[in-house]
Amino acid sequence: MKSQGTLVLYLFAERGNRMKNLFIVNPNAGAKQAVTNLPKILDLFTENGEISSVYLTEAKGDGVKLAADHASPEHFDRAICIGGDGTFNEVMTGLMLAGHDIPIGYIPAGTANDLASSLNLSKNMAQAAKDILEGDIIPIDIGKFNESYFAYIASFGAFTRASYSTPQSSKNIFGHFAYIMEAVKELPAIKPEYIKIETGGNTIEGEYIFGAFSNTKSMGGVLALDPGAVDMSDGMFEALLIKPLDNVQAVWECLYSLLNQNYGSEHITFFKTSGAVISPDPKMDWTLDGEHADGREVVEIQNLRRAVRVIVKLKG
Repeated sequence: MKSQGTLVLYLFAERGNRMKNLFIVNPNAGAKQAVTNLPKILDLFTENGEISSVYLTEAKGDGVKLAADHASPEHFDRAICIGGDGTFNEVMTGLMLAGHDIPIGYIPAGTANDLASSLNLSKNMAQAAKDILEGDIIPIDIGKFNESYFAYIASFGAFTRASYSTPQSSKNIFGHFAYIMEAVKELPAIKPEYIKIETGGNTIEGEYIFGAFSNTKSMGGVLALDPGAVDMSDGMFEALLIKPLDNVQAVWECLYSLLNQNYGSEHITFFKTSGAVISPDPKMDWTLDGEHADGREVVEIQNLRRAVRVIVKLKG
């Protein structure tokens, strides 16, 4: 990897008892709100007597390398990412690959921010920064997709391409609605995928137009799960499969069930699992936390229970 991000600020001082933060920032996230708000955010940490090192990512994968190379517990107390869920994924992946056990602070600046919503993180960047200073550290589950990691979702089929093919310019202009527009464009071209899923001693086999293994209350800015059905640290994924919808009535029945978070529809299969072995068409595309992943002949998905620590402001 040639690009490793740009070091834009490094405040060096004797560590002593002062908290030290590694900031990894996606400057293009959220109509460039990440860099616009960065000075104000850094002021909050400096006023709290803390030390900050700040890197701006330049290319996909920079966050992984930056977190792996720099975020060791010997040098930093927190890894703080500013960007979307994809930025969080890269920082989390870097920590996992390097075995760095430090908590992650997340200041959301992306478009859909499904993980941020599930963690009840503030949409106001300054407030999200304050919540890191005052917050609590909690463990959450993450997923393993063969040798890759995902923070909250691995999916295929309908709406999958929308999450990673929506142009950044459209996200910046239209926000969440950009995902909906891109998803609607997909509908005429949706073809069912034949897959076999082995999970918990059971085999599920058939054609589906969408499938997801998730640890989130929101999927791709398009679908939402019942918050009461999601526990982000129970070692289980919520798996959702949608069968082919052959007519307009079937489409509306399925949409009605999803909007009402009622998974009893004949078109929907919903179950919890700690992992699965999936045999799909190797050409079938996947998305991990909104980023494209190439298809493969066999996919093994595992829930890594409480593998990552994140900083949140707990209610009450």
